[in-house]
Amino acid sequence: MEYVYAALLLDAAGKEINEQNILEVIKAAGMSPDEAQAKAIVSSLKGVNIKEVIKNAQSVQAAAPQQAAAAPGKAEKKEEKKEDKKSEEEAAGGLAGLFG
Repeated sequence: MEYVYAALLLDAAGKEINEQNILEVIKAAGMSPDEAQAKAIVSSLKGVNIKEVIKNAQSVQAAAPQQAAAAPGKAEKKEEKKEDKKSEEEAAGGLAGLFG
């Protein structure tokens, strides 16, 4: 995960995301860098516009709660009622066992 953070820091600073820069960020954080992981993150981010991805992720995240609030499920209410009924029956059954 620290390699992703290093790439994000480099992007925010306007620096090129390459293996050497990622290794330097990892070293500066006091960790032992792994060249294979640095190479993997650089190759996976090749051609990716990080700022655009973050912008799109924020808009999707903001839209999700609105969609969930707009359509509350009736099925959820029915399930809650069934669970309440079952728990009342179980409680009554447990009390009956105490008295005989």
